[in-house]
Amino acid sequence: MDVMKINNMLKPTIIAISMATVMAGAAISPALGVISQAFPDASPTLIKLILTVPSLMIIPFSFVASYLTTKMTKRSIVLIGLIIYMIGGIGPQIASTIEVIIAFRLLLGIGVGLLMPLADSLINDYFIGKERTKMMGLNSAFSNFGGILTMLFAGWLATLSWQAPFNVYLLGVVIFILVFLYLPKGEIQKPPNNERKVKIPGIVYLYGFAMGGIMLAYYSVSTNMALFLEENNLGGAAIAGTVVAFATVGGMITSLLLVQIEVTLKRYLMPVMLFSMGIAFLTLAFTNSLTFVIISVTLIGFGQGSLFPFLTLKVLDVVKPYQADKAIAIVSSLIFVGQFTSPVILDSIGLLAGFPTIRFQYGLLAMTILAFVIFSFILTWRNKTNKTSV
Repeated sequence: MDVMKINNMLKPTIIAISMATVMAGAAISPALGVISQAFPDASPTLIKLILTVPSLMIIPFSFVASYLTTKMTKRSIVLIGLIIYMIGGIGPQIASTIEVIIAFRLLLGIGVGLLMPLADSLINDYFIGKERTKMMGLNSAFSNFGGILTMLFAGWLATLSWQAPFNVYLLGVVIFILVFLYLPKGEIQKPPNNERKVKIPGIVYLYGFAMGGIMLAYYSVSTNMALFLEENNLGGAAIAGTVVAFATVGGMITSLLLVQIEVTLKRYLMPVMLFSMGIAFLTLAFTNSLTFVIISVTLIGFGQGSLFPFLTLKVLDVVKPYQADKAIAIVSSLIFVGQFTSPVILDSIGLLAGFPTIRFQYGLLAMTILAFVIFSFILTWRNKTNKTSV
C-alpha cells in the first residue's frame, strides 16, 4: 500500500480511536428512558448504572493497557480493545435482563480502558512540535464533536426501540478497519538496553490531580444545570440540554485553536484559561439571565477544551517515551475520579456548610479556581524572573 496514503490516513485513524473512548457511557444516555420502560421492575439505580458502570473497568484496564505495551505492539492492543469494545457495546441488544445489559457494559469498559491511554500516546509517538500540539487539539475537538453526533443519533434510534441505540457502537467496525489498514505496527515499548528503568516523575501525578480537579468543576455543569435552571426559573430539561451543549462547543473552539492560543499566551495559558473558568462560575453564582448562563457555560468549555490537551502534552514532555502509556493511564484515571466524585464532593460540601444550593456550589468553585489563578500567576512570574536573572 502507498506509504503517503498511510501517512495521510494516520491522523483520522488516531482521532477515530479517541472518538470511540468518548462514546463509552454517554452515547446511550438518551435511551435510558425507553430502557427503563422496557424493564419496569429494574430500580432507577440499576438503570443509571448502565451509563456509569463502564468506568469501573476503564480505570484498572487503562493500567493493563500500559503494561501490555511492554509485551506487544500498540496496534495489536488497539485491535483487541476494539473487538472487546464492539462486543460490549452492541451486545446489550440480545439481553433479556438488566443484569445482562450491565455485564455487557462492564465488557465495554474493558475495551475502552485498553484504548484510552493509547489514543493520546499514539500522538506522542508519531508527531512532534507544533504538529503534535495541533493534533492534540484536533483530537480533543473531534472527540467532543463525535460525542455530540452519537448522542443525537442514539436519541433518534431510541424512538425505534430500546435495543436500537446500542447500534451506535457499530462505529467500532469502521475504526477497526482504519486501524488495521493505516496504523503502523510500531514497536514494543521498552527502555533501551543501556538505560535503567526509572519511576514515573511525581509531577505527572500533580498534573493528573490538576486535570481531575478541572473535570470535577467542568462536570458540575452537566450534573447541576437542569436543577440550576429550574431552581431559578430559567428553563426546564430541554433548555438545560442546549445550555450544556454550549460547554462542548466552547471546548471544541479552543481545541481547534490550541496552537494559536499556546503561541499567544505562552506560559500564561493555564492561568488565563483558569481565570476564564473562575469568572464564568462566579457569574453563574449571581446571574438570573439565561444569556449570561450560556456565555458562562461556553467560557467554562473554553477553559477545559484548551487545558486538557495542554496539560496532556505537559505530561508527555516529562516522561520517557516508554513511560507515555502509563503516564496517560494515571492521568486518565484521575480525570475519571474527578468526574464521578464531582456531585458527591460538591453536594457534601454544600450540605456541611448549610447552603445546599447550586449557586453556592458554583460560587465555591469560582473562589477555589480564582485562588489557583493567583497562585499560578505568582508561580509563573517567579519562574520568569528567575530565568531572567540567571
